[in-house]
Amino acid sequence: MVITIFGLYLAFQNEGKRVDIIQKAREVIGIESEMIADLSKSIDQNFVAAAKSILNTKGRVVVSGMGKSGHIGSKIAATLASTGTPSFFMHPAEALHGDMGMLTPDDTLLAISYSGENEEILRMIPLLKHRGIGLIAMTGNSNTALGKEADHTISIHVRQEACPLQLAPTSSTTAALVMGDALAVVLMEIRGFHPEDFALFHPAGSLGRKLLTRVKDIMRSDALPTLDPHSDFAEVIRTMTSGKLGLAIVMDQNKVLGVITDGDLRRALEKTDKSRFSLTAEEMMTRAPKTISQEMMVTDAEALMVSQKIKELLVTDTSGALCGVIQLFDTGRAG
Repeated sequence: MVITIFGLYLAFQNEGKRVDIIQKAREVIGIESEMIADLSKSIDQNFVAAAKSILNTKGRVVVSGMGKSGHIGSKIAATLASTGTPSFFMHPAEALHGDMGMLTPDDTLLAISYSGENEEILRMIPLLKHRGIGLIAMTGNSNTALGKEADHTISIHVRQEACPLQLAPTSSTTAALVMGDALAVVLMEIRGFHPEDFALFHPAGSLGRKLLTRVKDIMRSDALPTLDPHSDFAEVIRTMTSGKLGLAIVMDQNKVLGVITDGDLRRALEKTDKSRFSLTAEEMMTRAPKTISQEMMVTDAEALMVSQKIKELLVTDTSGALCGVIQLFDTGRAG
């Protein structure tokens, strides 16, 4: 056994047979890509009927499959559950030893078997019919035992496996995975599933944290850099420096008059012939700065700053009183 390098290509030689690793990997991807492209032809009224059946399911979609189909089924169940369709995976062998009790007459079983002849799946069918549980088959042949017994059949037929022996499930399992994604996405679109809904199902993820976080949760509220309108240039600089927010807020008692940013300083100096030391905060500030409610979602605050091309917003409470500052940088921390 030797490993040889030819330019950028790595080949493996064993028992006189050389395999170009890069070329073979590309062949596999090419075959599976072609099979998936063909899969779109399988989207027909049977797919529509299956999707409508799931939409009318009062309970959950229980996904089941043996071997490689089972692994794919677990992923499909997880995708359905996270996109608005209550679902879980049930191993067919375990189902025959007690887990059938997980099913209720309000549920629908999505059975995955490319051959359509898997023994464990077929043994479940009489029990499903006895209890009035709907059956959707995802199979490579609708004329098999599973296809004939199912209420609805979704075809995942492929012309060729990527396996050179045509034995290991490769293109067929990819087809099942893609078809499961197609089903999940169609259902979430019909249900009107929104990013906020996704966040509720993924509270620990970055998107969940961002979509569930309010401005008050991340705003800067301690030792805000405030000064009065008559403050001189030196005081403005000291306040901005000590505040470490790159701005100063001009206040008249509890009322916000304006805000001074680095850009405001530069513009003020460019527009006047007066000595910078004679400028007051009132002369340099941007009046009536944009504010945002502390109850607003961080995603909305971020969208506002991006659309207005600004990097910070003053945060106010229900009475309009200043209570904090949120910067575009802060919205990234929420995610």
